[in-house]
Amino acid sequence: MSESPDFLGQLDPDDPKQASQQIANKLRAAILTRRLAPGDRLPSQPELAARYGVARETVKRALDLLRAERLIVSRQGSGVFVRAQTQRAVELRPHVEAAFERPHVTIDFAGFSGETLRDALAETLDKVRVGRLAPETIAVRVLISDMTAPMALPTRVETQTDDPAVRERAERITCRAVDAIIDQVTELGDLGLIRSATVEVRLHRASPQFKLYILNNEEVFYGFYPVTERTVSIKGESTAIYDLMGKDVPLFHYAVTDDDTSHGTQFVEASRQWFDSVWSTIAYRYDA
Repeated sequence: MSESPDFLGQLDPDDPKQASQQIANKLRAAILTRRLAPGDRLPSQPELAARYGVARETVKRALDLLRAERLIVSRQGSGVFVRAQTQRAVELRPHVEAAFERPHVTIDFAGFSGETLRDALAETLDKVRVGRLAPETIAVRVLISDMTAPMALPTRVETQTDDPAVRERAERITCRAVDAIIDQVTELGDLGLIRSATVEVRLHRASPQFKLYILNNEEVFYGFYPVTERTVSIKGESTAIYDLMGKDVPLFHYAVTDDDTSHGTQFVEASRQWFDSVWSTIAYRYDA
């Protein structure tokens, strides 16, 4: 790649992040969405410096960040290239923000409470409010476990059986996150900032074991919920429970490519099929 492509965008002067971090974020998003494919050569440091109007040292710091994440590799005399293998744990928020650069945004989530999605959406939707991102439509589907029904997890350590009091606590956490997502997204439509902004939520009776995000039907982020023993307050009493810890679990990224037989393309398609199958069969409406 001999020139800096248009999809790398420009720096945002209102963004409080350092220029090197902004550049790293744009390159990272291009790599993980396969706009810069494994084996592609990145634009040279002078080309990137010219595009972003910064010193070469700033570009070098950005590349050092990506090199530390094992996304790129330098070849002496040849330049900087996207690693052939980029599968790794990733942060969700930058990819949600990148998804909102499209005119039509779709996000499907399946998991426990949706707290990570709520937090990832919050900053991105703030940018929509001030006009820095301007999608035409947003459609979010949320598929979560019904904590009013008996569950294997979360549960008390001492009994290891379904416990309504433990589920009531989990239900409060879930409702708080889901209701916030509904409010955040639909507010944009109410304010007239988005032509269409919708959130649909459905429940099912299976215990959550993993979290799944599908962005624009082209990217998937997948992670497992580890079961952890912890002590929480339930009705004023310290209670040991086996809980699902999801906020800091590693997420792994898969993206559609031009190759229908690639691992990423097949994983995204299988994830879409799984989500739609549960959504259209055993799932039922959530009443906020």
